[in-house]
Amino acid sequence: MIDSSPVVTRFAPSPTGYLHIGGARTALFNWLYARGRGGKFLLRIEDTDRARSTPEATEAILEGLRWLGLDWDGEPTSQFACRERHAEVARAMLENGTAYKCFSTVEEIEQFREAAKAEGRSTLFLSPWRDADPATHPDEPYVIRLKAPRSGETVVHDAVQGDVTFANEQLDDMVLLRSDGTPTYMLAVVVDDHDMGVTHVIRGDDHLTNAARQIHIYQGMGWQIPVFAHIPLIHGPDGKKLSKRHGAVGLHEYAAMGYPAAAMRNYLARLGWSHGDDELFDDEQAKAWFDLNGIGKAPARLDFKKLEHVSGWHIARMSDDDILAEIATFLAATGAAPLEERQISRIRPALEALKAKAKTLPALLDQAHYALIDRPVEIEEKAASALDSVSRGILSELTAAVQNASWSRDELEAAAKQIGESHGLGLGKIAAPLRAALAGRSSTPSVFDMMLALGREETLARLQDQAG
Repeated sequence: MIDSSPVVTRFAPSPTGYLHIGGARTALFNWLYARGRGGKFLLRIEDTDRARSTPEATEAILEGLRWLGLDWDGEPTSQFACRERHAEVARAMLENGTAYKCFSTVEEIEQFREAAKAEGRSTLFLSPWRDADPATHPDEPYVIRLKAPRSGETVVHDAVQGDVTFANEQLDDMVLLRSDGTPTYMLAVVVDDHDMGVTHVIRGDDHLTNAARQIHIYQGMGWQIPVFAHIPLIHGPDGKKLSKRHGAVGLHEYAAMGYPAAAMRNYLARLGWSHGDDELFDDEQAKAWFDLNGIGKAPARLDFKKLEHVSGWHIARMSDDDILAEIATFLAATGAAPLEERQISRIRPALEALKAKAKTLPALLDQAHYALIDRPVEIEEKAASALDSVSRGILSELTAAVQNASWSRDELEAAAKQIGESHGLGLGKIAAPLRAALAGRSSTPSVFDMMLALGREETLARLQDQAG
């Protein structure tokens, strides 16, 4: 364990596509663990697959992390840019006897495996060059292979999975450096983590077997082995590995669905990690509470209902400025036009009432429809039925009654109630034509919330437009 060292974690995505929600959670766990301990959170782009890695994918990953609110220390590093250093380590292992030159061709290896399979033996390739006398080496291309232990066991001391034991006879002498001089992913990861000073490798449990093999590289170089923490993958609601059939799998899709970043951080943190029964918390609490022993061994299940609940809790607690910033980000994510100044000035006073009920930003904007539209208000068919001649006459009376009101909820409500009583109607009957006149809809926030948010001048103009 490296308890006395300053904590250094890393997130190391491959830039071959968008940031998957599983990758986003891995990044979050690394960020929380480092930030909660005053440590560093580093970013490494594993771009050694030159055929599939693209600058566009790299930027999409960075944008996803920025949206999620995860800041990293220093500049992101490129794994490909460090390939000479990786090759240098492979040669050093060759020198110290923990690696060897293998001249077996691809065809020879394939023949060995086919024969082993036919005879019911292990197809794990055992290179005939492992202990060969260098004097017998041909002047031919070769790969550099790790000289892994052939007997005994390798134990991964994992902070999530516990001690996981691998029989060394099941682990091959993996290639470290290809015959063209390029390093393999398995070597590059270890060298980069060592050179970056990474103390805790927190990643998906699909890398658990890799850890056993990578430990041999650490041992071969005499390097400190980091703390490993392999976290279970995220499954869909049906318990199967998360895929597109379950809905959104890319982080950008959640941004476009209108979940605030703070809510996503809260929800993703709870997806596989727990702190007692706490479900709802802010960043500071998450940083203070997050620890590796709180991560479960079983796969987490995506639950959109729970995500909506978390989202609503965060929206209700956001400042108006933060909500408006989130709305701007959401509109940009969906390619919609930004709010204009007059719309912002109308929606701002409405936010206090709106954010108490909205679960997502689109739901909030839908309820804010009345504040975003301009006159003349377009009346939906269902709402238009509330505007008969009697109702229009009532709107005319109400317009006159509130002309000089103090524009407080109490006065506006009292005026509406008085006019309703004079017609033998309750407030509910008065509200329907008011909703139609103010919003053009039959389902809206409270009519008095709308009148207060729109202000005297705009409210009176809308009422007069529909008054009989």
